[in-house]
Formats: sequence, C-alpha cells, structure tokens
Amino acid sequence: MLGHAAMGNAGRTRKSPAQQEIERYLCTGEHDALFFGWPGENFVACAQNGDAALRTALISAVRERTAHATMPAALAGIDAVALTRAKVGPMVRGLFPAAERATVLDVLGRSMVFLTPAAIETVLGQTDWLSTAWNLANLYLASAGAQPLSRDAPSIVGLSEGTTCYVSAEYFRENGRFDDFVVHEAAHVFHNCKRRTIGLREIRGRDWLLEIDFRKRETFAYACEAYSRVLELGDDRPARKMLMPQIESGPMPTDDGVDAAEYLDILREAVAGRNGWKHILERCSAPRQKRPRRLGAA
Repeated sequence: MLGHAAMGNAGRTRKSPAQQEIERYLCTGEHDALFFGWPGENFVACAQNGDAALRTALISAVRERTAHATMPAALAGIDAVALTRAKVGPMVRGLFPAAERATVLDVLGRSMVFLTPAAIETVLGQTDWLSTAWNLANLYLASAGAQPLSRDAPSIVGLSEGTTCYVSAEYFRENGRFDDFVVHEAAHVFHNCKRRTIGLREIRGRDWLLEIDFRKRETFAYACEAYSRVLELGDDRPARKMLMPQIESGPMPTDDGVDAAEYLDILREAVAGRNGWKHILERCSAPRQKRPRRLGAA
C-alpha cells in the first residue's frame, strides 16, 4: 500500500509544458522564442499556436484584474488624431523643413494609441511582440489602479514601437505641470522611423527622421516634453525664462540614462534661443561620421 506522502504525490496533476510556459509569461513577460513543445505540424504552426495561447492568457488576466475599469470622462468623444496633431505640431514645425512637415505630422497624428478599456484587448492581441504586449498590459493595469502582473513590471506611462505610440489613460488625469506623455512618445518616433518608410526623400548620411544619439534618446524625449509645456505656458521668451526655476526645483526625469544637469542645461539653452527645438536637437544629435579621405589627398 502507498504511504500518505506517496499517495499525495501520485494524486497531484502535473502541469503541462504549455501551462508552465503560460505561467512563466504572465509572471515575467518572457517566453520560449522557438515555441518548443507547443502543438503544431511545423515550426510556423507551433509558433502561431503558442503566440495565440499566451496572448489569450494575458488578455484573460488583464480582464480579471480590471473588471470594473471605466473610460476616463475626458476621453469621451475625443478626437485622438486632432489632439495629437495639436500637441506635436510645434515640435514638428521646429524640427523639420516646411516641405516635410505635413508628412511627418500626418504620421504622428495617426501614431497615438490611448490604452482604454475599449482598446486594450485589441492592442494586446495585435502588437508585434509578446514582450511589448506584456509591458502594455502592465501599463494599462497601473492606469486602472490594478495589481501588475509582476513586481518587476516596468513603471511606465507610455511606450513607442516603430511609428506607434501607446499612452496611458493617465494622460487625461492631473499630472505634473511640465509633463506631456504624447509629446514624449512622439519624440521617440523620430529615431525609430526611417525617412523612406514614410515616403520622404532619402538624404545621404541620414536614414532616420532625426539622427539622435543612442545614448541621448531619453534626454531628447524628456527635453522635448518639457519644452513643449514651456511653450504652452509662456506667451513670450521672458515669460518662458521665468518658468525655468519651476522646472529646476521640480522632479527630474527618472530614467537612469538621463543626466539631470545636462537635461536642465539643454532646456535653458532652448528657452533662451529663437528656435528651442533646434537647440535640443543639436545637443542630442548623433556624432557626424567623418568621410574617409581619398588616396593622394593632401
């Protein structure tokens, strides 16, 4: 006869590899990129079945945690495209030549996705990467006041991927005076998108919309965000300069890659200049590649 311990072990139901993989994904956002062990006649079928199962589990987990989530009142009937164009318009006009502004503004106007109860399930089902879906799920959970899927989930209010920007519904609640998540995420599109992708003329030595130094991408986005608010709050240059002490005494960007002293120095230069956007770009641009010298050149 089996002892009690042996009987207990024998009576346990062992989780299948698929169940284990679902639990791992929900807890960490990680998964087997090769989808080994998922059912399917070939690699493609296994990947499709695994991807679908993980997304279904993610959507179910989010739904359970946010059963009573409601649409922010400020979002009711809002024209997201018009709002985005109005917010990013000054930045586009300050950074791009007149012939390119309409194209860039059109792309940014359609880039913004607000994570609302009505949109979240579609977003989680259609994002290109499962890791992105997991991050967006946690972003949405935080905005709904629900528990994240993991203690290690990133604390973010926006995320950009290619020409798509995902922004928390927190945007429509009271935030810091110099915060603007829409402008911040739109600024990341400039180094995520190539000129030819949106039909702009290719320029030698400039593949991306803007050549931002990899190490200063967050600095650029934070500076654009704060400067956009300075322009909204200050009617003229003297009034804008008066806002700098408020920025200096307020909370600094929380990203580890942003040097607070450099960030403030960039903003001071932008506020004092005629076209502050250009000053921000110059301070955050990637180093120019030197052309190789021709043989025989002096």
